[in-house]
Amino acid sequence: MNKPKIAFITSEAVPFSKTGGLADVSGVLPGYIASAGHQVRVFLPLYRKTRQNFPGLRKLDVMAEVAIGTKSYNADLYYQRDDRSGVEFYFIANNLFFDREDLYVDPATGDDYTDNDDRFVFFCRSVLETLQLIDEPPDIIHANDWQAALTVSFLKTAYKYDPFFEGTKAIISIHNLAYQGLFPARTFAKLGLDGSLFKPGGPFEYWKKVNFLKSAICYADKITTVSPTYACEIQDSNDYGMGLEGVLRERADDLVGILNGVDYDVWSPKKDKLIPFRYHTVNLSGKKKNKLELLHQAHLPLRTDQPLIGMISRLDSQKGLDILADILEDMLKLDLQFVLLGTGSEEYHRLFEKAEREYADKLKAFLTFDNNLAHLIEAGADIFLMPSRYEPCGLNQMYSLKYGTVPIVRKTGGLADTVTDFNEETGDGDGFVF
Repeated sequence: MNKPKIAFITSEAVPFSKTGGLADVSGVLPGYIASAGHQVRVFLPLYRKTRQNFPGLRKLDVMAEVAIGTKSYNADLYYQRDDRSGVEFYFIANNLFFDREDLYVDPATGDDYTDNDDRFVFFCRSVLETLQLIDEPPDIIHANDWQAALTVSFLKTAYKYDPFFEGTKAIISIHNLAYQGLFPARTFAKLGLDGSLFKPGGPFEYWKKVNFLKSAICYADKITTVSPTYACEIQDSNDYGMGLEGVLRERADDLVGILNGVDYDVWSPKKDKLIPFRYHTVNLSGKKKNKLELLHQAHLPLRTDQPLIGMISRLDSQKGLDILADILEDMLKLDLQFVLLGTGSEEYHRLFEKAEREYADKLKAFLTFDNNLAHLIEAGADIFLMPSRYEPCGLNQMYSLKYGTVPIVRKTGGLADTVTDFNEETGDGDGFVF
């Protein structure tokens, strides 16, 4: 019996490229799908940093020609196989679109690249063209978020009658509905599709703009998102549905929330290679040593009798930073210490820089990203704080549970699905939910 063939389409995946949780999922999930007996091929853009960090990628003798509006561009193809999992990685290459410093944002301006529509129209078209050049058709195209959404939409429109894809089904996975791929109306002409698809209320139209993710939601055979609660929330209100709640309700029978998982070969205090002291449930002495090391790196007094709160987050209101800002001063008057790791909005950078000056013995804010330090915070903190306004799934609360670091979370999305509020009377529960 032939293995079912899965084409997994994503704009980032660990270890090749990363801006957030999508990369973590995309780097690990395909391997688990392969272990279930499927043939999995992952398609990614070949970014500058990927090319630099993985010089051993093999260039294949395959090139697709892709149209964007009236212009044509060539897509080269690079390849690497993960011998451990059997997953094959294919990289769509075109220096005009992907040879840049960042994945989506222009570092010079701090704004999205102005041609992100062209870049990901090109990527999605290239995937569908390349698939026809390298192998038999996939049974399933599994696209992730707006950057890959057009693979679903093109499959069901421009390639609808292509015999190669006759038996191919399509899934769109939503990792964060706040990011939809919204572009001006003129972008629609670049798709090469019938104009009737952009009429008001049509699959591509959203308040006179082009919405890549909406089109995939309309066309996909199945829609998944990353937690059961989030799957309900995004249908219930604009607060979570971000304007697409009505479209999602229409597809309710095909929408399912599947909780994200964790790679415990990487995120486990028993195996973690990035923390100075490993530990496990039988002997937690290593956790105490990691706390001392974390306090040392944060240049905070070694107050082992006080709780140490950790937080790793994008500094953004979505992550509940506005909630934290309202109570930060009162919190820092308590007998505790607080270590923060993250970057984001300038207003929150200023907030924590000011608080750090005023409470130098209690707060250290690392306004950067540091993967080693992220592991040490999970291992060394007593408490982990996640006050997110919305959280499709969240991974850090699950890391915290594994590391014996008590999570405090807001009751939303995957946080509500993974943390059980502590009951003082029965002793049940594994964190605090508000």
